[in-house]
Amino acid sequence: MTTTDHVPTDTASPDLPGASRSAGRARPAALAAGGGLVLAAAFPPLGWWPLAFVGPAMLLLVLRDRRPRAAFGLGTVFGLAFFGPLLLWLTNLGVLPWAALVLVQALLLGASSCAVPPLTRLRGWPLWTAAWWVAVEAVRSRVPLGGFPWGRLAFSQADAPTLGWAAVGGAPAVSALVALTAACLAALLLRLRQQHRPPSTGARAVRAPAVALLAAVAATTAGTLFVPSASGDGQERATVAVVQGNVPRGRSVEEQARVRQVADNHIAATRELADAIRTGDAPQPDLVLWPENATDRDPRTDPDLREGINRAAAEVGAPIVVGAILDAPDNRIRNTSLLWTPENGPGPYSAKQQLVPFGEYIPARWLLGSFGDLQLVPRDFVPGDGPVRLDAGPVRLATSICYEVAYDGQVRDAVRTGANLLAVPTNNATYMRNGSVAEPEQQLAMSRLRAVEHGRATLVASTTGISAIVAPDGTVTAATGLWTRDVLTASVPLNTDTTTATRLGPLPEAAITLTATIALALAVHCTRAATRK
Repeated sequence: MTTTDHVPTDTASPDLPGASRSAGRARPAALAAGGGLVLAAAFPPLGWWPLAFVGPAMLLLVLRDRRPRAAFGLGTVFGLAFFGPLLLWLTNLGVLPWAALVLVQALLLGASSCAVPPLTRLRGWPLWTAAWWVAVEAVRSRVPLGGFPWGRLAFSQADAPTLGWAAVGGAPAVSALVALTAACLAALLLRLRQQHRPPSTGARAVRAPAVALLAAVAATTAGTLFVPSASGDGQERATVAVVQGNVPRGRSVEEQARVRQVADNHIAATRELADAIRTGDAPQPDLVLWPENATDRDPRTDPDLREGINRAAAEVGAPIVVGAILDAPDNRIRNTSLLWTPENGPGPYSAKQQLVPFGEYIPARWLLGSFGDLQLVPRDFVPGDGPVRLDAGPVRLATSICYEVAYDGQVRDAVRTGANLLAVPTNNATYMRNGSVAEPEQQLAMSRLRAVEHGRATLVASTTGISAIVAPDGTVTAATGLWTRDVLTASVPLNTDTTTATRLGPLPEAAITLTATIALALAVHCTRAATRK
């Protein structure tokens, strides 16, 4: 690999008038902002997934040959334009939390963008910039405060043929294919632009990036070859019920925090299911799944709540996985999926490991805990120590509670316990108060990717919507509406086969990140060597 000679384009000529220099700086910034907006449109609720190839290409176009300061600025502008609309649902908690998270994510992307100019001076640079994109996603998924994986390219591809690659290399493989296609598109556009400038590079020079782009598109399309079977041929099956009890639609965060009838709603909905089973209008389930936070107090110690769940479990005649808030030592609590059987009542539970900063715990509570709506989080949650499989008859259930579905390692470790079914209990009520459907739709897209990644039917249970049953091929076979009480029942395959992605685990992401690191080190070395000449 060698570098090619490029003249930095972020410094305007001193001969240009001031207005021309300003326009020269504004055009790249506008292109970067446009790229961020285009990429945001690839994600739900719009879900125009082909735009995931266009947005990153626009960023790479403006970053090529920039100096570090300009690359940082342009990457930050792209990040603001991308994360701003993508996370607009967070304004349900207030403008300040939304703005703070958007700014942090944009600055991370801006700082990472400083690596792109040296990478684009290497031969075969689309490969190295694609690896860079995956590496940036890996960093964002881990820092700060445990990371924030929202907005990974893979999560825009639930309806795309690229999705099948999740079964091979997980979300990192899907992101890598999308980023590679975007980089090849950027390379072709650069060659076309150069062709119209004297001296012309000729048609032969354009042919190579065009072929590379076609090859990348063919590779993304080949993802359909790896999609797991929707029916789980030859696998055991189970009948499941997903209960969406609904909650009152509070107009403010404080009102939402005061809601106390969520448990009653889910008990009532389950008893209605029991009535439908007795009349033959619903099948007898092997397992009933309630959403996250279906109880706002510990049902093991609250006599009325315990009696209500006991009655519901007895009438429905099946174990219930209850989204329960459990008491923990030192005046703390746990967010759990608690297995409740008709015979024995409360049993083992799986506790949420990946807690939401400022939602389930307050960093530096002594300093920040008294500010604004943070006072509505009076106690910190205790994270779970690891995945716990919940067994009920033929079902071996792995749970990823709400936010956790975005984290590769949490979902993978849960499936690796020997689970044959995946559940994503969630509570989206807070993020839907203004009528937005973006957060539940984005979360459903992640759940669909996880179903393909691990070849497992996936149950999404929400208090208010969207609850869904997802086949192992990522197809949504049933879904509820929003802000309604509903129950979904279905027969689902209990797959025991493991996908390549499940077996490989973190290796694809680690290999891609290592590739990006080596390429960046080589690019920096070559740039310094060229400067010394």
